[in-house]
Amino acid sequence: MDFASSSGGTVSDSRSTTSAKIVVAGGFGVGKTTFVGAVSEINPLRTEAVMTSASAGIDDLTHTGDKTTTTVAMDFGRITLDQDLILYLFGTPGQDRFWFMWDDLVRGAIGAVVLVDTRRLADCFPAVDYFENSGLPFVVALNGFDGQQPYQPEEVREALQIGPDTPIITTDARHRADAKSALITLVEHALMARLR
Repeated sequence: MDFASSSGGTVSDSRSTTSAKIVVAGGFGVGKTTFVGAVSEINPLRTEAVMTSASAGIDDLTHTGDKTTTTVAMDFGRITLDQDLILYLFGTPGQDRFWFMWDDLVRGAIGAVVLVDTRRLADCFPAVDYFENSGLPFVVALNGFDGQQPYQPEEVREALQIGPDTPIITTDARHRADAKSALITLVEHALMARLR
């Protein structure tokens, strides 16, 4: 790449840019759309639809009472972690009726962030199982709702029966710094998994 220098000449930069695909997954209403939106440096693509009475009795709104929309295909965002590393973020829909899309969304990804609401731990089981069975590196990110983290990562590790090689971290999907930190943890984990 050539960049214009302040003296009017050009400066050659031999670095190349690398891009990677990351999946943001988890159960219904755990903060996937919020996570992608908080960290994306572009206006994220969202495929939100208004929730209707057809989802009554299917989508549990117990802990997400103010939720009025849901992702019906995917969320998409982009973040540049370093001058030479760009991450493309693909957020999955959370309801099981949309799981048929997961194979397509995951294809080509280097890893996944599985967002977890510890008030509804069982909702993350399908995502954890999916990534364990696929062999794709993933991190479990405990999304603190209302600023609360009722369980420590090691308590969640035991409840999920996840081995010590899978990072479990705390995050707040609303905050860019937290989301970025989760992505950095995932990239490091994915790189280490490739070296094993």
